[in-house]
Amino acid sequence: MFRAGYVALVGLPNAGKSSLINALVGQKVAIISSKPQTTRDNILGILTDKNYQIVFVDTPGIHHSKNALDRAMTKNVRSAVSGVDLVLYLIDGGKEPSEEEKEYIAHLEVPYLIVKTKIDLKNLKTFDADIEVSSLTGENIDVLKEKIISYLPEYKDKHYIYDEDMYTDKSVKFLIAEEIREKALNILHQEVPHGVAVEIIRFQEKDEICYIDADLVCENDRHKGMIIGKGGQTLKKIGSYAREYAEELLQKKVMLKIFVRVEKDWRDRPDKVKSLGY
Repeated sequence: MFRAGYVALVGLPNAGKSSLINALVGQKVAIISSKPQTTRDNILGILTDKNYQIVFVDTPGIHHSKNALDRAMTKNVRSAVSGVDLVLYLIDGGKEPSEEEKEYIAHLEVPYLIVKTKIDLKNLKTFDADIEVSSLTGENIDVLKEKIISYLPEYKDKHYIYDEDMYTDKSVKFLIAEEIREKALNILHQEVPHGVAVEIIRFQEKDEICYIDADLVCENDRHKGMIIGKGGQTLKKIGSYAREYAEELLQKKVMLKIFVRVEKDWRDRPDKVKSLGY
């Protein structure tokens, strides 16, 4: 029998959803940062084997809506959970589950597994979970896969939802834009808040080279200065790391130019949130 279906990863910000989906798929699908609410869109990761295909949906963290970006992210979570075959509700192993989380889980209308994450860390909390995993060490990742497969619908013949060679539904442009955003978040640490976005302005691919121009969007001039850094060094570092990723992804030379653009309070503007792809 062949099994195939959809699995949504849900939980509070920084519960480890992006790290887990990358570990399950075996490819970098979602960006990772210590900052909360890093994932903004429903990102599909696809794991295919001769006997199954699992389509993972990595969702933004569940949180209260503060602005137009938050509302768009919350909507993405709701749409991801509807119609899936299984929900993995992730809880950071270093934190006790909140009453809000318990209430959310109790109202889920689809099958679910509670997954305790980050069990490689010290000072783990004790609470009930269906499985405990570490995306960093790989502990119990294969066990979790087997549990997931058991929840998927069965088919007599092979039933691929996506082509066998796909590991995500996102475009190369999207993946590169997200990589730029990840590098910006990680290099800047706490200096610049969550309000950064990336827009690909030019993507021209030729046989041996690809030309990419990207705008790194921030909310004010002070943040722009921080992103550029003294003598442009911070922006150069972001660009250097992102270019390495793009060249590995595309398997060719990449000419990447990143410009910093100010869009004042863009997270509070639904039109701008939509135009930036969120």
